[in-house]
Amino acid sequence: MKLRLARLDSPLGGLRLAIDAQGLLRAVDFQDHDGHLHRGLRTRYGQCETAEGPAPAGIAARFVRYFEGDLAALDDIPTATAGTALQRQVWAALRGIPAGRTASYGELARALGYADPRMAIEIGAANAANPLAIVVPCHRVIGKDGALKGYAWGLARKRWLLAHEGALAGAARA
Repeated sequence: MKLRLARLDSPLGGLRLAIDAQGLLRAVDFQDHDGHLHRGLRTRYGQCETAEGPAPAGIAARFVRYFEGDLAALDDIPTATAGTALQRQVWAALRGIPAGRTASYGELARALGYADPRMAIEIGAANAANPLAIVVPCHRVIGKDGALKGYAWGLARKRWLLAHEGALAGAARA
């Protein structure tokens, strides 16, 4: 597989995007987690050929609009990700959580039809494996007590994203 790696600026630091030959977004990571991006690509796709290049104008414009306040700008970016059936199910459900809202791991498990509360752990693991930062809004998943639980790219970024989307009234941006 051949992937173009693009860089975009954001209020949270540089973003790295992996885009395939069809223009589908395969991964979004933060530039300071570049090793995470490359490990994830190898895990999902094996040896892939990567080359630096610009982000497609349409995708870049959507990220700009999102950070300027158009919170729906990323909702329908075409993506393609490899993952287990459960991971893909969770990632699709995450895209269904609207900006300004949050869900707990247990709520997400129940919404996916899992009655066993232990499935929240599996849901959390699938959430943590999300390869598409911000686009698949895993930052919208919080603890059942409302606490901000782990975020692969740091709790300060999670707090900023939730405040940006209006899910944390009065929260300070990092």
